[in-house]
Amino acid sequence: MYKAIVLIGAASFVLASCTDLKEDVYSAIPLDSFFQTEQDVLMNAGRAYTKLQRFPEEQRLWSLMQNASDEMVIPGRDDGLWWEQGRWDELHTHRFNSTNKILRQSWEYVFEGISACNEVIYTTEESSITFEGKDRIVSEIKVLRALFYYWAIDNWGNVPFTINFADRELPEQKDRTFIFNFIEQEILDNVDKLQVVPTPDYYGRVTQGMAYTLLAKLYLNAEEWIKVNKYQQAVEACDRVISANSYMIENDYFANFKVQNQASAENIFVIPNHSIYTKDRLYWYTLTLNDASRATFGFKGEMWDGFVLEPPFFEKYAENDLRRNSFLFGQQYDMNGNPIYFVNGNDTTWFEYTPIIENYRARKKWEGARCCKYEYQKDLEYYVTDMENDFVLFRFADVIYTKFEALWRLGRTGEMINDPHLMKIRTRAGLEPYQITEINAAELLDEFGREFAWEGRRRQDQIRFGVWGMPWWNKPSSGPFEKLFPIPQTALSANSKLKQNDGY
Repeated sequence: MYKAIVLIGAASFVLASCTDLKEDVYSAIPLDSFFQTEQDVLMNAGRAYTKLQRFPEEQRLWSLMQNASDEMVIPGRDDGLWWEQGRWDELHTHRFNSTNKILRQSWEYVFEGISACNEVIYTTEESSITFEGKDRIVSEIKVLRALFYYWAIDNWGNVPFTINFADRELPEQKDRTFIFNFIEQEILDNVDKLQVVPTPDYYGRVTQGMAYTLLAKLYLNAEEWIKVNKYQQAVEACDRVISANSYMIENDYFANFKVQNQASAENIFVIPNHSIYTKDRLYWYTLTLNDASRATFGFKGEMWDGFVLEPPFFEKYAENDLRRNSFLFGQQYDMNGNPIYFVNGNDTTWFEYTPIIENYRARKKWEGARCCKYEYQKDLEYYVTDMENDFVLFRFADVIYTKFEALWRLGRTGEMINDPHLMKIRTRAGLEPYQITEINAAELLDEFGREFAWEGRRRQDQIRFGVWGMPWWNKPSSGPFEKLFPIPQTALSANSKLKQNDGY
């Protein structure tokens, strides 16, 4: 069954690529004329879902969060490329600047998503067409909007707030507690209306499993964000996902990231991708790999050779940890299993990715372990044929580890230490299940890093575990203000009601 069944289908992907959602596209079309069928309503709802698709791009939210963490880095190359006016270095060293392009585009990504959700909710509720399931569609988009607001308060704290698409006034800035409470209530008010069983028809759509996972992650960060302990509520939200018996820990860790990963029973919420309809969305192969890797994967086009694993992070993996194979390191081989080498006169150079990078400002071309967590298909070529893997936002392992951390913080680690899901996360990685004596803050943070590397979670974990301000590889100590990114200058200039975050 084809993955684009997710309500959006090919037509809505095309629609999203040629329509500016900031425009009032219905101004000349009466709603009752536009919505004739249930399918019309579904296609309109797809406009909000397609706003998710830019998440894993080079200069959007995933990239912002990852490069500011200790998982990923973009050093300057010895040929001068990738320094790019120091914008990546600003993120890596926590010298955040309100004019940084990546920061601005990440902010726009989040708030364009909120705007699209507001528009879909408004047009759907205003339409007179009725059918069973209309309320469910509205509830889906409300929880999707809650996800965008979750990203907003995670990264910027106090943010502009509006849920009325018809309101043309500049939105007021609300504090983190207000937005936190809104997200919580929005999920609680709508979760019972959502699809319970994640059937193929709801693939890529908001379901109860997605909503309760989002709620659990909200509660897990409550003490950091609003100074209120909500760990018990996090446990209860995780239990709602677990007790549904709709998800499982896959036997193969990498089954969650294959080209055709819609078969994964672990993935709870994904962003569907297609080689034609989502060009310029998921193109990690060219972001991370050197041109020499074309012989390994059968790629076409040029590799950009920029995003690499931060060297000390590689050392967090034991040699027998299968998750270490999320990255390419050591001697590289072609598609037939032959070692790759280059001959220049009498000199032979073997193609090896080295996890160590000697010079942060002048990385050599094969230095740095490279990401291969998402399976690469043949013939990839940027903006011709990009990756079809559906990008994973939430998976069942996240639920299990969220519950485990919450219980640990409540002093109740023993309640879960023998949980079969928890044990399987370890054993499928080739490791022994945890013993209770092994659990401490440093080990939990390292384990979350190993399990969720490059999935967009690391920054949040580092902040929650109190290590965000510590120095790490070529990054100095940073202060408490750097837990939040500055509001972009473009947003401040456009809305006089916004106040910059403290310290910027």
